[in-house]
Amino acid sequence: MRKSADWMTIADERILEFLRDNESGTPTTISRNEDVRFGRSHIHQRVKKLESHGLVRFLGNGVYVLTDEGKQYLDGQLDAAELEPDDDN
Repeated sequence: MRKSADWMTIADERILEFLRDNESGTPTTISRNEDVRFGRSHIHQRVKKLESHGLVRFLGNGVYVLTDEGKQYLDGQLDAAELEPDDDN
């Protein structure tokens, strides 16, 4: 079972699952996925939040990938409530 944090939303779950299944993505490509169902702008805000907590990494040109911590979270091996935000993001 996944252990989410109070700052997380259902959009975060969908974004992380998309990145696991597709290896990488931009807010635009993620928003076009029928399982995600959130707009590009909202996804952009959420990937920045996920990045600040270390669950995704920004590669440049709008592309994000899942980090090892993101994979551990999806596998139920990481409690997201224990992650501290990086104020630089």
